[in-house]
Amino acid sequence: MTLPEINAQRRGVSRIRIPPSMDVPMTERIRRIIDTPSMRRLATISQLGLVSLVYPGATHSRLEHSLGVYANSLGLLDHLTSQTGTSQTDTFSSVAQEAFVVAALVHDAGHWPFCHPIEDMGDALSVSGSNPGMTKHENRVEAILRDSEIARCLADDWQCVADDVMAILRPKSFDEREGCQLSRDEVSFFASCLSGPIDIDKLDYLQRDSLHAGVPYGRNFDPERIVAALCVHPHEPKLAIGEKGRTAAEMMVFGRYVMFSEVYWHHTVRAATAMLQRALFALTHETNTPSSSNQEHAPVDLAAWSDLSEPAWVDAFRDATLAQSSPSDLFGPTRQLFKRVAEFNVESGGEVHALLARRPYWWMVACSHRLAESIGAALQRDIDPSHILIDAPPAKLEVDINIDVVTRSGGVMTLGDVSPVASVLANRQFDNHVKRVRVFAPESIRKELWRIDPDVTQWIQTRLIRAAEQTADAIV
Repeated sequence: MTLPEINAQRRGVSRIRIPPSMDVPMTERIRRIIDTPSMRRLATISQLGLVSLVYPGATHSRLEHSLGVYANSLGLLDHLTSQTGTSQTDTFSSVAQEAFVVAALVHDAGHWPFCHPIEDMGDALSVSGSNPGMTKHENRVEAILRDSEIARCLADDWQCVADDVMAILRPKSFDEREGCQLSRDEVSFFASCLSGPIDIDKLDYLQRDSLHAGVPYGRNFDPERIVAALCVHPHEPKLAIGEKGRTAAEMMVFGRYVMFSEVYWHHTVRAATAMLQRALFALTHETNTPSSSNQEHAPVDLAAWSDLSEPAWVDAFRDATLAQSSPSDLFGPTRQLFKRVAEFNVESGGEVHALLARRPYWWMVACSHRLAESIGAALQRDIDPSHILIDAPPAKLEVDINIDVVTRSGGVMTLGDVSPVASVLANRQFDNHVKRVRVFAPESIRKELWRIDPDVTQWIQTRLIRAAEQTADAIV
């Protein structure tokens, strides 16, 4: 059975236009989901958050991205069902295809403002008692699918149920989902279409983020060629790509590498990210001190902000930091961001990178306190520990980039086996090259350090290694 959404795409009926010139097919049941409060809220949350401080045009919403991923799901299904000869999706039920389309549309429904930087902090914002910390955005999607207007949409308009959609979004939970109607192979295949080395999510966000940021890096590949070459893996229930799509896949992998290096992990974006994370850590752990009004304040319950729009979230953040006499310059009337004092990548600063990458956030805070003490001793004055920020790759690694390529003879090789570019990126951990260890501080402190030693990177490296070793020893 062909889904009505695919028929709508082919006939060119009711559509929503999103940048750059994508027509997103609408059916009544899709429109009913989009018009729910849970989806409309995504229009108030920016896709890239703090990136707009560096690239002012990057203010597009998570709703725009969700619509793009939904459109890609239809394009992929249409391609797979229209192959010459037997359809590649004949073995997949209409329920599974429906669940895939819904999963593509609602996959970001659980996001809140600045979700990714906050989730990168792990459980660092958890506080015992009334403030247990943030719920992962995937768990929020499940709650939305079970108890919201979207739940009623599923019951009224769709064959698939919440367990079907969540099994695709969280395939490791498949065995626990007694209500799931899909087979293990269906879950595995459609999960790989939505989250894999090359998937419909990346096909959208790389191009969309690149467009709005005003850079070419994420658009220098051929998405139509990639979709036309995608296929069901001949031996496993997952997405693969035909040999004719190898070059396009190669360009996409490299584009993703450059987007991380030049946009998502741009040093100024990471300065803002480090400031936000440190302020949130202070609000949840360091607020039981008298303010200027001689009143003590309990830690802020950040989970209570999860349903706010981004402007309302920023207002709540600013009010909280002002109430605790620790105002942040992050969202002020002028852009006053910390400056990069030193930077270490896996090659030129391998020892620092190895010591700090993927440490828990609370560990990083403890290390930054020791580094602040060392810097203060050198400058012969007290340094506020919150003015020395260490940013490092978080615990969560990026997914594999090594998609399987089906050769013309029917054999299977990884993209790294047939592409020298992909081979380098696949065999040398992606994260270690695009995500660097950086130290940030106010401009005044950076200038003082330059006066002490023009080779400030080496100066910081020596003290940062010592601070990291002391922090590790203290835990043991």
